[in-house]
Amino acid sequence: MDTFAVKRFARYSLVGGGTFLFDLVLLFLFTDYLGINYVIAAGVAFAIAVSINYFISRRFVFKGTQRTLGRGYVNFLMIAGGGITFVMLMMYVLVSIFNAPYLVARVMVAGVTGVFNYLLNLYVNFKVAGKKL
Repeated sequence: MDTFAVKRFARYSLVGGGTFLFDLVLLFLFTDYLGINYVIAAGVAFAIAVSINYFISRRFVFKGTQRTLGRGYVNFLMIAGGGITFVMLMMYVLVSIFNAPYLVARVMVAGVTGVFNYLLNLYVNFKVAGKKL
């Protein structure tokens, strides 16, 4: 792996980690303070956090994309749609079936969705794989 790819992934990890922490805070607030069902709260929190992630990632992670802001965001949301489906399904399975605490379950699911979203955005949405930062 070349140094540009490592830098890009490191930037993505920082942006993703920050927006994931925001996701967890929203999930906690929606569930514990607003009384929203944890599955729905996880979906809403993910949608908000992933939207913020897009705009930060476009500027700092996936530089050099030829996509317009609007088209890139639509593609990003389509990729995130798969992520949100996976998050909500796995939240239900881990919490309702395996009795995991909902915040622990969300952390467990995050790694898979993060890698999945990174690879799809790198190769499909922004098409910057192999390009220099």
